[in-house]
Amino acid sequence: MKLLVNSESWLLKNPFTISRGTRTHAEVVTVSLEEDGVFGRGECTPYARYGESIESTVMEFQGVMQQLRTGKPIAQLLEEMKPGATRNALDCAWWDLRAKQAGKRVSDLLGRPAMKSVTTAYTLSLASPAEMEENARANASRPLIKIKTGGEAVVEIVAAVRRGAPESRLVVDANEAWREEEVERNLDALADLGVSFVEQPLPAGKEALLGRIRRRLPVFADEAFHTSADLEALLPLYDGINIKLDKTGGFSEGLCAIRAARKRDLSVLCGCMLGTSLAMAPMMIVAQEADYVDLDAPLLLASDRPEGIRFEGSVMHPFGPELWG
Repeated sequence: MKLLVNSESWLLKNPFTISRGTRTHAEVVTVSLEEDGVFGRGECTPYARYGESIESTVMEFQGVMQQLRTGKPIAQLLEEMKPGATRNALDCAWWDLRAKQAGKRVSDLLGRPAMKSVTTAYTLSLASPAEMEENARANASRPLIKIKTGGEAVVEIVAAVRRGAPESRLVVDANEAWREEEVERNLDALADLGVSFVEQPLPAGKEALLGRIRRRLPVFADEAFHTSADLEALLPLYDGINIKLDKTGGFSEGLCAIRAARKRDLSVLCGCMLGTSLAMAPMMIVAQEADYVDLDAPLLLASDRPEGIRFEGSVMHPFGPELWG
C-alpha cells in the first residue's frame, strides 16, 4: 500500500475572521492511499489551536509512510495514532479506499440508508455590527445563520444580525472569547434575540462556571470536545457538542462520537474547519443523524474541487463516489 501526501492552499472569497484571527486561505493537507491501482482520498485542516500545522502534519505522514513500508496494517496504525488532523485524513482515505475496492458506497458498508440532502448553517465572519448586519441581510434567505463573535459587543453584533435576517434561525460561536462575568448576561440577551444555542463561550478547561449558572440557552462544547472519551466530563457543563472530524481524528471516531452523544441525550452539531468538499463529504454521512449541520466551508471558498458537493442555497445534495466514499 502506498501513501501520497500533498499540501494545498484554497483562496477564500473574503477574509474570514474569528476571535483568534483572520484567514484568507484554507490551508489543507490531502492524502491518497493506493493499493493495486485503486485510490482512496482524505483531507484534513491542521489547526494551530491544537498545536498542529501544515508542516507538522506532513512530517507525521512521513512517519506513517515508513510504517506502511514495513507492512503495518492501516487499522493498527490508526489505533496507535492520536486524535487530530493527521489521523482524520488517513482514516477518511482508508474508508474511501475500502468503498472503492468493494464497489459500494460507504453508507452501504455501514448498512445505512442512502444519503439524503442536509441543510447547513451559513457562517458570518466576525466584523463590526454594521458590517454583520449588511452580511446578514445579503443572506437573509438562509434558514440557519451562524454568527462568529469575539469578547466585545456580543449583544450588539447579534442584534444587528437579527435585524438583517429577521426570519433566520441564529446560532452563536464565541470561540472561547467571553469573560466569565459576561456569560449569564450574554446568554439572557441572546435568548431574547431568539438565538438557538451558543458554542464554547469560555476557554476549554476553564468553563466550570457553566455548571453553576442558570442558562436560558443551550451551550455546546466545541474546543472542549474532541472524542467520545471527553463526554462524561462535559455532561454537567454542556447541552450539546460540535463534532468535527479534524478533532475526532477521523470518520470512524466521528460515528462513535455521535452514537455516544445520543446515549447521553446530548444535542449534536456536525461542524468543520475551513476546507473543500473532500473534507465535508465524510462528515455529511455523520450529519445524517445530527440536530444541526455546519458544513458550509465550500461556500466560503473562491472555488471548490470540480467534483465537489452541489449546494442549492444552504442545501447540500448527496455527492458521488468520484468525490469520496
